[in-house]
Amino acid sequence: MQNLFKSFVQNFGIPRLIILGFFLLLCVMAIILDIDFSDLMSASLVRIGMNGILVLAILPSIVCGTGPNFGLSLGIICGLLGGLIAMELTLNGFTNFFAAIAFAIPFAVLVGYGYGLLLNKVKGSEMMFAIFVGWSIVSVMKIGWLLLPFNSPEMAWPIGRGVRVTIALLNREVSQLLNNFWAFNIGNVTIPTGLLLFFVLCCVLVWLFMRSKTGMAMYAAGDNPRFAEAAGIEVDKQRIIGTIVSTILGAIGILVYAQSFGFYQLYEGPFMMPFIAIAAILIGGASIKKASITNVIVGSFLFFGILVVSMPVANAFMADISSMAEITRQIIQNGIILYALMQAGKGDGA
Repeated sequence: MQNLFKSFVQNFGIPRLIILGFFLLLCVMAIILDIDFSDLMSASLVRIGMNGILVLAILPSIVCGTGPNFGLSLGIICGLLGGLIAMELTLNGFTNFFAAIAFAIPFAVLVGYGYGLLLNKVKGSEMMFAIFVGWSIVSVMKIGWLLLPFNSPEMAWPIGRGVRVTIALLNREVSQLLNNFWAFNIGNVTIPTGLLLFFVLCCVLVWLFMRSKTGMAMYAAGDNPRFAEAAGIEVDKQRIIGTIVSTILGAIGILVYAQSFGFYQLYEGPFMMPFIAIAAILIGGASIKKASITNVIVGSFLFFGILVVSMPVANAFMADISSMAEITRQIIQNGIILYALMQAGKGDGA
């Protein structure tokens, strides 16, 4: 029994046990403070499902050897572009959602391929270069959103040209589409079945891909490039494949996120999203060189669970400060990101 416990602690990691303990402490405090615990759990499940695929998108880039994908904004923008095309065609419901994915994937493949070629030119400096590319493309697309020829009144500014900063999805029957699909209650906790099933499906597909011939070659290229080259594996090609898969998942992930949130957020919207996804997977036990589906799931649970529960608990202690929820969110979120990146800098998991 003692050996089993030691094995569990070693595999799960002391930092994650501390974070899990902090999360459980917050849950106990929420109950003591008479905060509606069922609402917190419902919101936590939603946040895990709506952000999970964006966290999953970091996995292929780590496995292929390019490191955490700080340039995930490229995939996010491809997803938003696919979503706007689906809205321009006046599609509704699931037709709109899956059409948006279908439109976004070709953009993501092309962008991911070009981005992968660039990453192969800057080996050893991928993270710094990715941050520059991600931030640059967000800035460039501020002009792009103004020039793209979208004319739907739901998207376009009533005066002038370009699309709005925030675009509502309710009129297209996309808002909460997956959240409400097969949703049911356990007591007062609402289970967003469709949202969680879609996340699980994407995890299973990535898991199967990683065990395919291509996935194993990609893993070998990222784990030991020299050995992979000696075995006849084209390392640069595998790095490009990993970058493409990461970009595709980023495009799909933002569409899942947006349908749950109820809006497309353009312009500054994609700016910080890669950092949140990277922090989550690192908190889940990944490093800048190794990652697994387990890291994605555990990291999503811990990161977004803490974010959801911590804010109302902090507000209960400091009810006189009206902006405490936002202050708490920033402290918790940025603190976890800082911790995760510090651990990544050491070359091992958080």
